[in-house]
Amino acid sequence: MQSSSTTCSNAMIIAVANSNDYFVGVVDSNNNFCGLNLGSAEVVGSIVEAKAYLRGNNIFSAMLDLDSDYDEMCGGSNSSRHRQRILC
Repeated sequence: MQSSSTTCSNAMIIAVANSNDYFVGVVDSNNNFCGLNLGSAEVVGSIVEAKAYLRGNNIFSAMLDLDSDYDEMCGGSNSSRHRQRILC
C-alpha cells in the first residue's frame, strides 16, 4: 500500500522525549526527512494522531524513531536511537 508519492516502507514518525510533538513524514532515497508529498512534515500532538494521519494517507506501517533530549543535546550516534516498526 502506498500514498501517491512515497512507499510505506519509508514512512516515519519522529518523537523526542519530553516533547508533545510528533513529526510525521517519510525518509527519501537521500536519507532526508520530509512530508508525505515532499513538502513539510506534519506535526501532531500524539502517537494516535500520527498513526491516524498515516492511515488517512493509505500508509499502514511506519518506523517510530524515539530520541532522548540527551541525544539531541550531545549529538548521540544513530545507533543510540530507538527505532521500531509499528502498525498504523
